[in-house]
Amino acid sequence: MKLLKYIFIFLIINFATLAIGGYLMSNGPQTDWYTNLEKAPWTPPGWVFGAAWFSIMLCFSIYMGFLYKTLGGVTTLIIFGIQVVLNTIWNFIFFNLHLIGLALTVIILLTFTISVFMFFYKKQMKLKTLLILPYFIWLCIATSLNGYILLYN
Repeated sequence: MKLLKYIFIFLIINFATLAIGGYLMSNGPQTDWYTNLEKAPWTPPGWVFGAAWFSIMLCFSIYMGFLYKTLGGVTTLIIFGIQVVLNTIWNFIFFNLHLIGLALTVIILLTFTISVFMFFYKKQMKLKTLLILPYFIWLCIATSLNGYILLYN
């Protein structure tokens, strides 16, 4: 029962993070600034982003529920909090401030933060580590998209 409670709490936090990030992004992907950027040939269509983030946050919430039930601890929550902040501010930095280089730095830090979860807790989480793999892979793709925009615009 405790596990379900933790998963539910992380679902609320993670989807709230997505909602706040979406709010901060505003109409970013539809703005003239974004539509006129030279984007990577492998940029997925817009609807993929929503589907991907839904799936990622579902898996990540389950992962975090298991992790917190297994280890608990302030360190786990600090790393998670860093992830929340980085995930949220990227949208604002990229789409509103148009600071592509700073956004790239933020997404690299976010990718590093997720890799800390993957590698630091791998021994305790065993196969459950696979639940965080979609997040890591998506961030690698998103980092490449951000990097491409920085290089070609």
